[in-house]
Amino acid sequence: MFSKKDLSLIKKRGMDKAKIEEQLKHFETGFPKVKLINPAIISDGIMRIDDEELKVLRDQYINRPKKLSVIKFVPASGAASRMFQKLYDFLNNYHETEEDYLAYMKDKSHDGMFKFFENIQDFAFFVDLRAALQKKNMDIERLLEKNNFREILNTLLNANGLNYSNKPKGLLRFHKYQDYSRTAFEEHWAEALHYAKNYKGTAQLHLTISEEHKKLFARKLKKSRSAFEKKYDGKLKVTFSYQKASTDTIAVDMENKPFKDVDDSLLFRPGGHGALIENLNELKADLVFIKNIDNVVPDRLKETTYQYKEALAGVLLKYQKQMFEYMKELDNPKLELTSERLLEMLNFSVDQLCIKTPKSLKTDNLTKLRAYLLAKFNRPIRVCGMVVNEGEPGGGPFWVRNADNSSALQIIESSQIDLEDKKQAKIMGASTHFNPVDLICGIKNYKGKKFDLTQFVDPETGFISKKSHNGTPLKAMELPGLWNGAMADWNTIFVEVPTITFNPVKTIFDLLRVEHRN
Repeated sequence: MFSKKDLSLIKKRGMDKAKIEEQLKHFETGFPKVKLINPAIISDGIMRIDDEELKVLRDQYINRPKKLSVIKFVPASGAASRMFQKLYDFLNNYHETEEDYLAYMKDKSHDGMFKFFENIQDFAFFVDLRAALQKKNMDIERLLEKNNFREILNTLLNANGLNYSNKPKGLLRFHKYQDYSRTAFEEHWAEALHYAKNYKGTAQLHLTISEEHKKLFARKLKKSRSAFEKKYDGKLKVTFSYQKASTDTIAVDMENKPFKDVDDSLLFRPGGHGALIENLNELKADLVFIKNIDNVVPDRLKETTYQYKEALAGVLLKYQKQMFEYMKELDNPKLELTSERLLEMLNFSVDQLCIKTPKSLKTDNLTKLRAYLLAKFNRPIRVCGMVVNEGEPGGGPFWVRNADNSSALQIIESSQIDLEDKKQAKIMGASTHFNPVDLICGIKNYKGKKFDLTQFVDPETGFISKKSHNGTPLKAMELPGLWNGAMADWNTIFVEVPTITFNPVKTIFDLLRVEHRN
């Protein structure tokens, strides 16, 4: 199937030929859809914390053993171009004639654009934009007065100005404060210095970024870090990694044959954020907080986030402690365990870890029951915040059938569900919550050794989409999402968190929402 040139390229990229062949099979067969049993809801898969429990759980994390290391992990790859799509559409169609302006004013679908210009001074980047225009001998107030919007947008978006559409989202100015403004990157520093500090006062923050952007991130870190360390009384340790070329996936033509580029070489494409399981796997910490780069708010709204981050970590430590105690017994071949003790463990797995046992499991066979429990407990654990679904996109919490006929909690995207199946579509429609990418992960076993996280991925998840390369159509494959298929075989606990903890910035207009203003 592969020529010597192909095999040489595969080897050079650090790829496995067998995995490439497996990907090609998936282009032929597709990926199987998940089998939803029920949506996870409050009291049936999603835990709700009252104020008293919140305090107890926070204390459990705050008073954790000093030896436990903590790191905050933020996926931050790629440019912010998708944030500005509506601005580009306007830029490409607005010609600055009076007739054009009046036509746009009458068209209610463009209300958002005119609100953008009416409120432009409220954006954190406004001071930089004004200065960039002044370098061109232009006055932004004058341009606005004359409805000369094209130069404003060109200066904001393109390389002859602020170049915002080509910068990483983490380095865009998100929030205005009294005397300064902050990027999303800096807002994550503030968060890390509140809930991710060790007993020495150092907060570790790890970002996955594009290699081309590392100098920009490093420059921002060097310029502003000391001010944050002083303000929040701690030290920042920031590290970076890149999505590995070895996690890219092969592209195929419309006949499912390997796509060949103009130089007759195989074409590979980034495998999606599920590939970041490799980056997560290289972290050494006991506990890992995961949060998206664009889900930040100004300081005035951060307190609830801090409280629930600490509470989620408290939940993890509480359940992990019990799992570790059971593991010490299960993993000791010299220790005989009674039927009562094993059934206690089984009840814990069902009632607390939400793992419903398969009907085939015979609880009177103590040898098989012990092996079953050992396999279920000896896995990484994650606690996932869930917010009430108010129409935002995101993976939903569901009870899902596993390969061994047990069932457990999973975060499932709509692309994984057979929506032509009326029963499956009905289950999806009954979902009440979704995952805002708010996770705390325990990635070490009871002996303190790190799990190999790549062993807990479901390779039968992923999706195929149609793309193009130099005008030629092709099919591309994305790996299982980081908090979907890439963590499919983890122990999973869902906890409801307040909606205010989820305020993503998907488009430039989101920065005009009250939550992002000071």
